[in-house]
Amino acid sequence: MTNNTPNTTSTDSPTDAPTPAISAETLSAAETVIGLHFTDSEWTLALEGVNEQRGNYEKLRAVPLDNSVPPAFAFDPRVPGLSVDAPAPRQVITLNGAEVPPLPTNFEHDPEQIAFWPLAHLAHLIQTRQVTSVALTTMYLGRLKRYDPLLHCVVTLTEALAMQQAQRADAEIAAGHYRGVLHGIPWGAKDLLATSGIRTTWGAAPYADQVLDYNATVVDRLDEAGAVLIAKLTLGELAMDDVWFGGMTRTPWDVERGSSGSSAGSGSATAAGLVGFAIGTETHGSIVSPATRCRVSGLRPTAGRVSKHGAMMLAWTMDKIGPMGRTVEDCALVFNAIYGPDGKDLTVADVPFQWMPDKSIDSLKVGYLKSTFDEENEHSAQNQHGLNILRGLGIELIPIELPDYPVNDIGFLLLAEAAASFDDLTRTDRDDLLARQAKDSWPSLFRQARLIPAVEYIQAQRVRTLIMREMVTLMQQIDVYVAPSFGGTTLLLTNLTGNPAVVVPNGVTDKGEPSSLTFTGKLYGEADTLLVARAYQNATDYHLQHPPLP
Repeated sequence: MTNNTPNTTSTDSPTDAPTPAISAETLSAAETVIGLHFTDSEWTLALEGVNEQRGNYEKLRAVPLDNSVPPAFAFDPRVPGLSVDAPAPRQVITLNGAEVPPLPTNFEHDPEQIAFWPLAHLAHLIQTRQVTSVALTTMYLGRLKRYDPLLHCVVTLTEALAMQQAQRADAEIAAGHYRGVLHGIPWGAKDLLATSGIRTTWGAAPYADQVLDYNATVVDRLDEAGAVLIAKLTLGELAMDDVWFGGMTRTPWDVERGSSGSSAGSGSATAAGLVGFAIGTETHGSIVSPATRCRVSGLRPTAGRVSKHGAMMLAWTMDKIGPMGRTVEDCALVFNAIYGPDGKDLTVADVPFQWMPDKSIDSLKVGYLKSTFDEENEHSAQNQHGLNILRGLGIELIPIELPDYPVNDIGFLLLAEAAASFDDLTRTDRDDLLARQAKDSWPSLFRQARLIPAVEYIQAQRVRTLIMREMVTLMQQIDVYVAPSFGGTTLLLTNLTGNPAVVVPNGVTDKGEPSSLTFTGKLYGEADTLLVARAYQNATDYHLQHPPLP
């Protein structure tokens, strides 16, 4: 990694402060933090060892640890009792051109008429050479330049690279070398994915000038598929919310509001018709939340499905990479290109994905998280309408409830890992450069996390194992379940267990607040989860509505 950020360590940095010896009184005071009581004599016995341990910490801190260096353990969502299919070659997807509307007759004079077309339709136009990749790329570049001052969704416009890739795509297709459905399609990358020679800022001022000399695996996979990288899109700083060093990313549905995050730019640009599709990441809602606010579709794959090589690490055991598109099918097409092992991220399992959009959903058992639909809140009408649509499709919904564990109480796992990922910011006071400085922002959360005892972190991981086991048992009874996206503990729980989820728009409330439903599947069950979500989406028109941009 190359980091061109200047040294901004303050003169009163924690690393410069004297380190007094730990006393028995200090250890006694620590009881307040850890919630345990020991006698004075017990603390006295521990005193020498605790001082030695702190010396060990200081020596460890002298070892440079790049964000890309993982801990010596890896999260695996597979538990005993889970069976997965044997590896298989990546599927070659063919599209049904009969479903694609004709190209507008005045396309050459008004190419933006297809700006909101789904990926499958754009791919057909490219494959049949009705539209060139250069024309499509030029159109989206124009929209990015026009609307980014309003939405603040772009960190870096990759115009030169995009035109080069688009020209290559057109030449290849003209020569009869069609790479597949993503060939020639412009896309946007959340700016925590490494792009060689192009800055990768992580949305945070301390890394605003960071340039890496390699690509993330996802970037390479999409390049191999012939896709055109058109922009590095915003994320809330260090993957939180929608505020970054350039301001707040807006939703095109209401430019007075943030687009939510952390995949803020990916959601905003997709909803505004500025890209064909985008890549986001999720640790605890960072695809689901902006997809909801921006009214687009998103896929959070099974943990360990898509290589995280070259992506900023926030929480090693919880981070996931997935597509955001205008339709569920868009997400399926992109996922087919990016999943699978790469030999660099050793947490990725070699499990096949087979997208069969014509498969009947009649054979699938679909559950619904009953308690979340029974709740009375401002989204109740949309939630109940969603259930009625599913029942109207002939689905016999099975009531379920999730494992009953203190899920929210082990959420500090994320904080502990994130604080380790950005330990250097805390210890050098460069966290002062972050835009958000509040009790619930990263600088404060990183400091809080340093007081999480290692024992409690391990115990929380063990409770997580129990939840994972019970989720596997639950999902043996059903194939997919649906829930309001933020109902109960489903969002955090399934991010901890690693289950895949597909979020789709579900209308708006009387106050104009966007709603969404999330379909959650079995581990490695993306195909069935996407299938049910697509059936629901096709029975609505929410995905056909677009923001009234000027």
